[in-house]
Amino acid sequence: MRRIWVLMAVAFVDMIGLMMIVPLLPLYAKSLGAAPTTIGLLWAAFPVAQLASSPIWGRVSDRHGRRPALLIGLAGSVVAYVVFGFAHAVWLLFVARFAQGLGGGTTGVAQAYVADSVPPHERAKALGWLSAATSAGVIIGPALGSLAHNLGAAAPGLLAAGLIGVNWAFAWRWLPESRVKPVGESARQRRSRSIRHAVWDVARHPGEPVSRLIWIYAIAMLPYNAVGLVFSLYLSERFSITANEIGYFFIVFGAVGVLMRSTVVGPMNERLGEVRTMRLGATLYGLGFVLLPLAPTLPLFVICQLLLPLGTALLFPATSALVSHRAHHEEFGLTLGVQQAFRGVSAILGPILAGAAYQGLGRSVPFFGCAAAIAVALTLAAREPTDAPAPAPARPQPEPGS
Repeated sequence: MRRIWVLMAVAFVDMIGLMMIVPLLPLYAKSLGAAPTTIGLLWAAFPVAQLASSPIWGRVSDRHGRRPALLIGLAGSVVAYVVFGFAHAVWLLFVARFAQGLGGGTTGVAQAYVADSVPPHERAKALGWLSAATSAGVIIGPALGSLAHNLGAAAPGLLAAGLIGVNWAFAWRWLPESRVKPVGESARQRRSRSIRHAVWDVARHPGEPVSRLIWIYAIAMLPYNAVGLVFSLYLSERFSITANEIGYFFIVFGAVGVLMRSTVVGPMNERLGEVRTMRLGATLYGLGFVLLPLAPTLPLFVICQLLLPLGTALLFPATSALVSHRAHHEEFGLTLGVQQAFRGVSAILGPILAGAAYQGLGRSVPFFGCAAAIAVALTLAAREPTDAPAPAPARPQPEPGS
């Protein structure tokens, strides 16, 4: 388990860097003259890059190891934060956001690292710990970003770049490789599915066990990737929260997430099973979005906000663990990378639709739209059998011309 603790430390610092920037991004763009719809497109630049890179990172990590993919992703993040620090126009914010997405495409690789390192019955708990580490970064990152902003507009980006640079050095020294190739694996991998066919299998076979779980994950990720954009704009306009204060509201997500993932997720999965835990998480998540725009005061808004990290702490680790159980062991990286690619599609659509709805329909509409998306995911989760089927065999790659 030592390597999981090292991975958690790397994920923790990486999330600090990301969350130093995320709450500030809409306000920086607004100060440069961007409209809410443009800010939605800016927010979507990250998942566009993540969508393009996640399956590639997964395949690369299956063939060459998890460690090189994670190190390259961290290096890309350093570049992104430097660009953000010196951005003086909206197009440079787009460049920074896209570069962040390329680095963020390794999320599936980190999940595959966990699948390599722990037995199946421990994966939901281990993924919960990994999520707890990232949630701890969500606690510290926004506050650190707002504090750094007091030193100047460039300070948050440059400080984030410095932190991730140190994180890269730590990972280079202490993060071992988790992928062990069995004898003869090279020949099997040459016959395994291509990235394109893996994505297409999920799209055209949505009722298969792995595909259905990936669809549940992707649909639930629509509101997850829209919430940061909506929160920043909503708190700014309704409660007059400024860039110096906005980061502290994101601490709620991280604090509750750490508490849930480190103490509750494991026992909850053992007691209810991963499928029921996934359903409970979706229910709490959707309820939070329904109540948020109805809160008349800022304290009540924060209380309703607690339901969101409660729901995501139960929903997403359980879903990813179920995907790893039902994927073939030779395709952990590829399958979890495809899951992140579908998440990328959701992350593109989520902020674009939320930004357009916020501007054209009213500031409460995105919250109700998020609740509707979660209701769809919950409907699919209700069809998921509680007794997991055996992992499917790896699909062979079709021969050319077939």
